[in-house]
Amino acid sequence: MAFLFEYGLFLAKAVTLVVAIGVVVALIVGAGQKSKNESGEVELKDLSKQMQQTKGRFVEQALDKKELKAYHKALKKQQDEQDEGKVFVVDFIGSLDAHEVKNLREEISAILTIADKSKDQVVVNVESGGGVVHGYGLAASQLNRVKLHGLPLTVCVDKVAASGGYMMACVADKIIAAPFAIVGSIGVLAQIPNFNKILKKNDVDFEQITAGEYKRTLTMFGENTEKGREKFKEEIEHTHGLFKSFVAEHRPQLDISKVATGEHWFATYAKSFNLVDEISTSDDVLMSLDKTHQLFKVTYRGKKTLSEKVGLGFSAALERVGVSLWSKVNNARL
Repeated sequence: MAFLFEYGLFLAKAVTLVVAIGVVVALIVGAGQKSKNESGEVELKDLSKQMQQTKGRFVEQALDKKELKAYHKALKKQQDEQDEGKVFVVDFIGSLDAHEVKNLREEISAILTIADKSKDQVVVNVESGGGVVHGYGLAASQLNRVKLHGLPLTVCVDKVAASGGYMMACVADKIIAAPFAIVGSIGVLAQIPNFNKILKKNDVDFEQITAGEYKRTLTMFGENTEKGREKFKEEIEHTHGLFKSFVAEHRPQLDISKVATGEHWFATYAKSFNLVDEISTSDDVLMSLDKTHQLFKVTYRGKKTLSEKVGLGFSAALERVGVSLWSKVNNARL
């Protein structure tokens, strides 16, 4: 029995050592290959073909021979009439730090190299509750590139496009949202904890040296001053002013004073404020466009090393936990 225990212990140590060596080797190989595969690639998927294949498999089972013949005849006529150009479809599911903008800029750049502004258009599915100002500002600017190149731009919102997400959506020529999608939240939020009292209670000194009166307005560990709070609030108000001006520029039909209160609304109600133009799902939008256009899904896939994959996976898991907790505390539930 003792022999079996010692053998099991030895085996566990051996497996642990092999796994550790494997991880180290993988990291070294990944680091060596990073420079070779750093650029990634843009994938183009024929959505129209995929939709036709799906529909074809269904109708072959559902229709009799006569109906099937009529279907194929109508399908051929539809394909002959698909002469109004291409629709390039992009998905943007944004996180708090908006790191997805890296892929978005590659996708937009690829589209602009081949799109014909006389007959092509772009549809972007946006899903985001917002995040860092500079990240979503850049994401909105990427969508604005489409407009500047003369291509019609439609943004579809199936779930949420609030705050930074709405900053992106408002750039579009047309915003189409599902009935219960959340839009709006044209406001700015900043939160910072302060541990100064805890440090004082435990006789811990905190020193911070800055050059410039407002290099640091509020701090997590020092004692915040009323002057610092006022300056911080002034910076937040300035950011909010830029946000309002941006939305008003792209959607002049809005009463910006009425909608820029930081509130969010379900799309059905938001339509009365002109925050969205139509109520529909992205699925119905694409099915309608497929009757006259060839649909293509554009996706950029960057190359990631093993360490990057592990890091992004851990980061995504933490964010999902945070969003879940926030939803339980703040969101109404049906």
